[in-house]
Amino acid sequence: MNPDQYCQEKCAKSGSSFYYSFLFLPLQRRRAIMALYAFCREVDDVVDECNDVSIASTKLAWWRQEIERVAEGQPQHPVGLALAGLDKSINLPKEQLLEIIDGMEMDLTQSRYLDFKGLSLYCYRVASVVGLLAAEIFGYTDRQTQKYAHDLGMAFQLTNIIRDIGEDARRGRIYIPMDELKQFNVPAADILNGKYSDNFTALMQFQYERAEKYYEQAFAQLPAVDRKSQRPGLIMAAIYRTVLDEIKRENFQVLHQRISLPPTRKLWLAVKTWIKA
Repeated sequence: MNPDQYCQEKCAKSGSSFYYSFLFLPLQRRRAIMALYAFCREVDDVVDECNDVSIASTKLAWWRQEIERVAEGQPQHPVGLALAGLDKSINLPKEQLLEIIDGMEMDLTQSRYLDFKGLSLYCYRVASVVGLLAAEIFGYTDRQTQKYAHDLGMAFQLTNIIRDIGEDARRGRIYIPMDELKQFNVPAADILNGKYSDNFTALMQFQYERAEKYYEQAFAQLPAVDRKSQRPGLIMAAIYRTVLDEIKRENFQVLHQRISLPPTRKLWLAVKTWIKA
């Protein structure tokens, strides 16, 4: 298995909605986005699958060194080799790749956020930075597209937080800001114990509306001149936003299950969005 095949398999096995947007890209851009996504999966898996914080920290430190080796042209890991082998016209600054690791590392030291300002930093590092790098891979001519990419990344991460709230709670993490839990009178224990209530539903409606706002902001900031090149991001948005709508339709029953779309519906949304955009 060569580095590109490794990255493609990593993307396909994850079952991510993102995979469906990659299929429509020309070869060099597809190689790049799959390498970026595989990198994100590798460092995310370190945090999610390693119960020992010290071991996880050591592994993330190794990945920091690997990104330095990528920059120097001497990577060791298949994902590093894939990143180093990308077309030279595709610029993925090592500073941004390292910032993604910074975001993942926050999960090792922080399981609660006092307010949305603190959560925003986390979302920026693990999602908006990825959005900015993805926009670079897809190609753009107007710098306004960077604002679109930033806000779309925020929207995706806020959707993830809503979708995965039960799964994250079982790992001991609650990403809903503590001041908002207090505002809606939802004790953290209710989320950790999977307890639904009218207050919880109201809290989730508030989270839903904020995610929707970021989707709207993102779309409003995408210049017409870059709409065609950014179609993969629009496919991701169509799938993620549909998931968000399904969660709302099921009255935010996310503590005991993970609501998702079947692959056939994701593919249909991808084709529909590609043609429409």
